[in-house]
Amino acid sequence: MTTFTTTITSMYTLQQPDPNYVVNALWQVTGVDGSNTASIGGNTTFNSADQEGAFIPYASLTEATVIGWIPESAITSAQQCVQGQIDSMITPPVSPANTALPWAA
Repeated sequence: MTTFTTTITSMYTLQQPDPNYVVNALWQVTGVDGSNTASIGGNTTFNSADQEGAFIPYASLTEATVIGWIPESAITSAQQCVQGQIDSMITPPVSPANTALPWAA
């Protein structure tokens, strides 16, 4: 069973329409399944035209608030990629081997 964690790794701001208005967030989804860990980064751009609710001052933002702004589909997609990486660690893909031709002895 994989446990997923989403973290914000950095944010970019503009000074309009409000001071330190977040326009871009870089984030990471990490999955842990026993001793296997994998992660993938993502990035979400925000537009003031899409803002819902009141402006939250930068100093009052929490990581959970900003994660809530990321489309759920983006996080789900990242989790699926991380799960694929973990699945490959647990059961490595089988690669064909270049085997010597039997008549080339």
